[in-house]
Formats: sequence, structure tokens, C-alpha cells
Amino acid sequence: MQIVMAWVGRQVSYILVAMRVIAGSLRRRTLDAPPGLDTRPTSDRLRETLFNVLAPRVEGARFLDLYAGSGAVGIEAISRGAALAVLVERAVPALRVLRNNLDKLGLGREIRVEAANAAAYLRRAGSENSSFDFDIVFLDPPYDAAKEYALALGLLGGEAAKLLRNEAVVVAEHRRKQKLEIDYGTLTRTRLLEQGDTALSFYQSTSGR
Repeated sequence: MQIVMAWVGRQVSYILVAMRVIAGSLRRRTLDAPPGLDTRPTSDRLRETLFNVLAPRVEGARFLDLYAGSGAVGIEAISRGAALAVLVERAVPALRVLRNNLDKLGLGREIRVEAANAAAYLRRAGSENSSFDFDIVFLDPPYDAAKEYALALGLLGGEAAKLLRNEAVVVAEHRRKQKLEIDYGTLTRTRLLEQGDTALSFYQSTSGR
């Protein structure tokens, strides 16, 4: 999805261009996005780049999408053959749109929605004897919420590390100018991919789990 800025009188208006599923069984199906700019969906172009990198891992994977917004990233994972996606989102407007997207696409068994704060979900799931663990984790907090990155990545590299399967990858989307740490507990950055004003940081665990 693209955000187009236009001046209307003395005010700036933002026009949201519809998103689409890029590839797989749901290719070209359209997705709704939450209104306003509080939720910033991952662009189609960046989502394509992300999944080009993840392609060898997606088939049959268990996918965790933190700060899921419209659900576009988790839905893309399912479209490309992931076995399960858990989408974590706390904002009510975004949850409404997310669930509408799932209904529109007929997705149910493959996707589980957690209406929760990302850190709270990681703490709870990481402390439970949960059957949910993941091959791929994607997180895309609001860019201005810098503390969310350190909090979520710190949990995934610490008390919630058991949610990561062997050789799992954790990917954080962030501003290109925003420098994330190389290490968060047992997580170490293995790749930094920059595209325009945005970047993707790829992490893997060094715990040997």
C-alpha cells in the first residue's frame, strides 16, 4: 500500500491506495488498511523484498506477525504456503480491518488473531507451556515507538526465546536512519537490507536451541 500526500486548501490530505497480496494462492486479492496514519502498513514493494529473502523458509513455516495492523504480512505468508500465522495487534480499528480482511479471504484455520500488546503477548506465550513456536517472526512497530523495538527484540532474545524454533529468523522493519542494536540477548543481526527510507534487520538466535 502507498500513502499519497496531497494539499487540500491549507491542510494535508492522505489518500490510502489499496494493498494487494503479491504472490501465492491469494495473489492479487486486495486488502483493506486501517484509516489514518497511526497504523503504517508495510508497502507492497517492501513486502515483496521481504518475502524474496524469506522464500526458502516460508513453505510449511509457523509465522508470528507482531504489530500486525491490517494483517497483510501474515496473510502474505499464508498465501505463500506458511502452515500457520499468529497475528498480534491491540488497536481496535486495526483489529476490525484485520478481521474483515480474513473474512473476505476466507481465512480461518490458518490464522490466529491475538488482540494484545506485543510485549504482553511475548511475555505470556513465553512463560506458558504453549504449543506455539515459530520459524519466522516479523515485527513492525510504529516508527516513532523506538522503545517497542528494544522491548520486543529483547524479549525474543531473552525470556520469550523459547518461542523461536531451531534456526528461526526474526525480522524488524524500521526507518533506515534508525539504528537497531546488533545484539539483543541471544539474537544477533545477520543481515541489514535497506530500501528507500526503510530498512529490514534480520536476526537469528545464537543460543543453539
